[in-house]
Amino acid sequence: MTRRHLLAALAAGAARGQSGGAVGDWRNIATGWTIPREGYSDQPYVVVTRDGAWLCVLTTGRGVEGETGQHIISTISTDRGRSWSKPVDIEPADGPEASWVMPLATPSGRVYVFYTYNAANLRLDTMSNSPRMARRVDTLGEYAFKYSDDHGRTWSRERFYIPVRSMRIDRENAYGGKVRYFWGVGKPIVRRNGEAMFGFAKVGKWGDPGGMVTSQGAFLKSPNILTERDPRRIRWETLPEGDEGLRAPKGAVSDEANLVELSDGSLYCTYRSIDGYNCAAYSRDGGKSWTPPAYASYAPGGRPIKHPRAANFVRKFSNGKFLLWFHNHGGEAVHQGRWDYYSGRNPGWVCGGVERGGFIHWSEPEILLYDDDPAIRISYPDFIEDGGEFYITETMKTYARVHRIDRALLEGVWSQAENRVAPSRGLAAVVDGSKKSFAMPELAALNAGGGFTLEFWVKFDELSAGQTLLDAREGGRGVLVRTTDRFTLAISLNDGQREFVWDSDPGTQAGSLRSGVRQHVAVMVDGASRVTSFVVNGVFNDGGSVRDYGWGRFDRALGDVNGAREARLAPAIFGQVKLCRVYNRYLRTSEAVGAWRAGLPE
Repeated sequence: MTRRHLLAALAAGAARGQSGGAVGDWRNIATGWTIPREGYSDQPYVVVTRDGAWLCVLTTGRGVEGETGQHIISTISTDRGRSWSKPVDIEPADGPEASWVMPLATPSGRVYVFYTYNAANLRLDTMSNSPRMARRVDTLGEYAFKYSDDHGRTWSRERFYIPVRSMRIDRENAYGGKVRYFWGVGKPIVRRNGEAMFGFAKVGKWGDPGGMVTSQGAFLKSPNILTERDPRRIRWETLPEGDEGLRAPKGAVSDEANLVELSDGSLYCTYRSIDGYNCAAYSRDGGKSWTPPAYASYAPGGRPIKHPRAANFVRKFSNGKFLLWFHNHGGEAVHQGRWDYYSGRNPGWVCGGVERGGFIHWSEPEILLYDDDPAIRISYPDFIEDGGEFYITETMKTYARVHRIDRALLEGVWSQAENRVAPSRGLAAVVDGSKKSFAMPELAALNAGGGFTLEFWVKFDELSAGQTLLDAREGGRGVLVRTTDRFTLAISLNDGQREFVWDSDPGTQAGSLRSGVRQHVAVMVDGASRVTSFVVNGVFNDGGSVRDYGWGRFDRALGDVNGAREARLAPAIFGQVKLCRVYNRYLRTSEAVGAWRAGLPE
């Protein structure tokens, strides 16, 4: 081992935290502040109460999801999530199951919570093709609510039930609608006309595969809950009108609807499916009717957003901008074989949304949160805006946490379409394409949380395999970028013991390589999240129709990939490299898009 490699290895050991990730990376969920729970912990949603505190409500229990004793609790933080009060039962563990609680803060200071309540205390063992699923009774019963007039310290003794209108999917369930299956996620929104509204899912069949075999999206709207003090006089309307809820274009699953309101009063809703994409719909009449089933897309008529069967939440902030949480994999490729559509909830990604002409346009995605263990599932987030800062809660089912979000990431996705600046921070080398070699900058060890970015302006005359853009290897160790036999560009990372190879998107969609034109390619290697990604001409590679993942995750043991001190630039290429930049850090997607929009320097 050379002295250069020894120093990198020592740095790796010093920079490792107990979680195995890079110390101080706020995106690693292990760095968050823990929310109290009993064991199982799900759907931690927060409202800022009138006294300035945070009130968090969540579903918990001493067992696992769906076991007897599942109930809902609340806890309070007066220091923006860093510490929490002793939890208070909204519904007790020894009563019927109470689950999937959502809070609404009203102008008077009263806080309502809405939840699925097994009011009849049913213990079912039939009407499902799965004995395991038949025993679950946490997604049936009545849509209940309680309230608190002391900011969540105590809750009303009496509970109230919402009269949910029956639809075809209810009447055709195994009980003919006498037992209702449903649940909701997220938080109600307050519309500018004073209405409160939230989405939920009606379930038709319960069993395998997937638990909820058929589902449709629906909404509950109240015109007077913000002002009416008597809970019995609160009026409710079930939407959409008619006998059908929101559906997916292909599969039978359409659930976990989330809402935001646009500036003109229109509504935008996202919901999940098993099709490999999340869905989206617009309503121009207050939720009475919705646009036909369609997948969410980055822009109207643009490429669809890939997503498994997991929460895909949308939120609107005080600046009028939006954020979409999703998991960035799936698509047509998942239909080529059996797909575990519940898997792959790590990392959590976000897109920034801006409103144009009555539609939301979404940015290219960024990683917001991750865990070192790819099997950990991060989901059901909530976003809190308080004191000019932004926070997120999340759960991995056994722990729920709070994280403060780096505002630069949010500003990046919200301004991505206007960004025309090539980043300068971390710029370690700028190489004119006429040079055949250059001094390769020192790269921090990847297993110490280091990272780097290679950026090229390149024109390929043709895309045959084996063309080398950059070779910084010595004895096989180091970094190599070359074309492959499927018309893509691949990066190889080798630390002398291990090798990781990932390539850009194959196919002909936006973001794939082309011949005969000059293109901008950024290859980002993020040693903290261990994700390698490509952005080609401002388009984040998501796998297209060929593969479900467009980004790759390398092993946490992959370490020092420094190789040759002198890197060869384009030693074998049919075409021309005009410019190469090397950054000693990974660029965010928004920065790579900005470098593309900035264009090739004169």
